[in-house]
Amino acid sequence: MRFKSNTTGGYTVYAVTGTNTASFAIDYREADTKGLLGFAVERRDPTADEKYFMYGFKVFKDILPHPTKETKVSTFNHPVQSFVWDDFTCKTDRVYEYSFYPLKGKPKNIDRSASPVKIKIKTEALYSTEDEHDVFFNRGVASSQAYSREFNNVPPDKITDPDQRKRAFAWLGRDLPAALLKFIGQAKKGDTLLGCFYEFRFLEVAQAFKAALDRGVNVKIIFDAKVNGFTDKKGAVQKSFPREENLDMVKKAGLPASSIIKREANANNIHHNKFIVLQRKGETDPSAVWTGSTNISQGGIYGQTNVGHWVRNTETAKQYKKYWEVLSSDPGGQAGDTQSDKNKKNKVFKTNVVAIQDDLPGATLNDIPKGITTIFSPRSAINMLNNYAGMVDGATDLANVTLAFGVNAVFKNLLQNNNAQGAITFMLLEKEDKAKPKSKTPFTFLGAANNVYQAFGSYISDPLYDWVQVETSTRNLKLNSHVAYIHSKFLLMDPLSDDPVVVTGSANFSDASTKSNDENMIIVRGNRRVADIYFTEFNRLFNHYYFRAVFEKTKDQAAAKTEDSFYLQVDDSWTGKYKPGSLRAKRVLTYSKMKGFTKP
Repeated sequence: MRFKSNTTGGYTVYAVTGTNTASFAIDYREADTKGLLGFAVERRDPTADEKYFMYGFKVFKDILPHPTKETKVSTFNHPVQSFVWDDFTCKTDRVYEYSFYPLKGKPKNIDRSASPVKIKIKTEALYSTEDEHDVFFNRGVASSQAYSREFNNVPPDKITDPDQRKRAFAWLGRDLPAALLKFIGQAKKGDTLLGCFYEFRFLEVAQAFKAALDRGVNVKIIFDAKVNGFTDKKGAVQKSFPREENLDMVKKAGLPASSIIKREANANNIHHNKFIVLQRKGETDPSAVWTGSTNISQGGIYGQTNVGHWVRNTETAKQYKKYWEVLSSDPGGQAGDTQSDKNKKNKVFKTNVVAIQDDLPGATLNDIPKGITTIFSPRSAINMLNNYAGMVDGATDLANVTLAFGVNAVFKNLLQNNNAQGAITFMLLEKEDKAKPKSKTPFTFLGAANNVYQAFGSYISDPLYDWVQVETSTRNLKLNSHVAYIHSKFLLMDPLSDDPVVVTGSANFSDASTKSNDENMIIVRGNRRVADIYFTEFNRLFNHYYFRAVFEKTKDQAAAKTEDSFYLQVDDSWTGKYKPGSLRAKRVLTYSKMKGFTKP
């Protein structure tokens, strides 16, 4: 939901809410910011009968010269020195009242005479009774001070205390695992569940399917079972992945062979889907789909960033069922086929996939149908990948995209010609985009000159003085061995407009995910609730990793080691970071152009 305050003292506050997240921007352009120390932020929760000033991280050195890792400060005395701020501690479907108090003076003699800017908001319900979409994110930030502080960087399954172990998993998984199990659990006797997965190796989900089968649900599951094992250079045998672990899970959960379809064709490609179709007993067509980026694995659910997207739409579910039926015959080139036979089979396979939904004619808003459009892979060309890049490049004000496997050339070819004006693009990457040492391809970096800002997965590997601890990552926690941070795959085109576009699913915005792999995506146009949830979650993740990426990238530079940079400024000098054209100023402007405000 979207909200706007009355203008007070020249300040106007804008807010966007998701289910657990709220993002704020303070438009300061009409205010007198001379001498501004920052904002004390007070939150009132009428439901819980709570009212308190929000906590902060940075402190005034004059007030607290030696903070420790246990230090917890209030913005009442140690204000927020930013015009963009987020609250990631909200509860779902809850009304909150925020007061932003402009503070002036000196740290030891704060002037609190300015009137607060007040705004009332409401978070989205986790499960909507009015919308056909529900969206669930895991935490995706094991590399955090919170996990370090609360769980001492110990892998959750290695925590000996059962209550603490349960709490660690709950913290990491957030709303995602419960929603996934609820989707499976809703199926009743006579209903049908059609699953299609790359990884199917998490016991609790496998057991949920077995329980559904036991209560009379028709369960059919396709999963990646290609034979791709090999012997490495050291002579060690590497088992086929994820085949062997998927098959082991089937045995462990007691699922019968009659419920399993092995996807073995095209062994060089990835059968990368993660979706479930629900069809009710007696109904001609299915009614709901679970999709998104979440593999059925411990790391997918509790580790790397992931999203589950529940759609209650018959036409969308029909498209997914058609795709499932195409995959159920294990189409494509088989082991032992000649190359000619493989080519023929794959051509037929791709023709059948594209027949479900053809490519969109282009990337402009007029090319994207209102509502939901399904896109399945593999396809014969990269037209849709070009369209996705075109959506980012064609945004009017703002685009956001997560890129787990780097910035594809089609994005760079379009965005490299942009200048520092116009729409701003935020990219959230698994790792830093930089030139490969042995690559012969010229490297193109997208940065502020192109109005592109990047954050990438990282963690604080060196302690920052006495009050910031060393962190961990999902790789160190043994939750993920490959993608340790950013695994979600979604794109937002003008998410704060009245007609936003959200692209989400399993595909990594790459050539392979378009032309080779089994993949699914949905394009949602015109649904502000969906866009707001994705936007605020993107902010949560981008802000978290942007700080860590910058610190890790510059920690060897003298400036990054200057202790004073981690304290609050004692005057209004921090506002200089919001000069026109700066990243911070641009972020505020995107909120000021927001459409579709709501009264809580």
